[in-house]
Amino acid sequence: MSDVNKLFRNRIGISDNEVITFENLSLVLEKVAKTIPFENMCIIENKTTEISKANLIKKLLVQNEGGLCYELNTILYQFLIENGFNTSQIRGATYDQVNQRWSPVGKTHVFNLVLHHGQLSIVDTGFGGNLPLKPVPLNGEIITSQNGDFRVVHEESEHGDLIFYMKLKHKDQEWKKGYAFQSNTRIEHVSEINDVQKIIVEHPASPFNKKPIITRITDKGNMTLTETSFTEWVDGNIEKEDIDEKRFKIIAKENFGL
Repeated sequence: MSDVNKLFRNRIGISDNEVITFENLSLVLEKVAKTIPFENMCIIENKTTEISKANLIKKLLVQNEGGLCYELNTILYQFLIENGFNTSQIRGATYDQVNQRWSPVGKTHVFNLVLHHGQLSIVDTGFGGNLPLKPVPLNGEIITSQNGDFRVVHEESEHGDLIFYMKLKHKDQEWKKGYAFQSNTRIEHVSEINDVQKIIVEHPASPFNKKPIITRITDKGNMTLTETSFTEWVDGNIEKEDIDEKRFKIIAKENFGL
């Protein structure tokens, strides 16, 4: 068993002898979402490193940190490959809900596509609190999980021919756009993922290079930590605490293991 396979299983709590199949992939996605936080602390603290298999193993599986989409989904990609999945990576452009436009940083969302029985599905563990927690096929089928409803629609945009839509449980009344992508364009080399990191770190419009954000799915909702607040969604009820720098560090450690 490879380092990434063994360490990944250990990090999320799956035994070495459990066979990972497409049918139980949702178990893996749930465990990742509830164990490894989506966070940008390395960027804020100016401690980013080159994206490589070795560096991701060290950061996510040895030092037990979290990461952003291009880190979380790339280590998941390595795990899926190790377990025999026909997996590829792809880039998408996220939708800015506040300004109702596609993000000006372009295609910086990195996620996985898995081919199973001739059908491609999104397998994404790097979309913050918007995770589907199950594979989402590209055929328009609505997938329901603990976190809400999700689907992929064939719809042209400036960023491709498909759009990932979501309707989060307890939060959304209507479908909203998540990200757009081109169905037949894959990431061919890790250099592209390093390009994504460079944009996220340097672009003036990047949402992740200004203030810390840490979020994680929980059994009853999710929790999000910023420099000024700690917000918990529990069974549809929201609890928000205003915090200072000292409290930030305490919550980051106690609730996110950082």
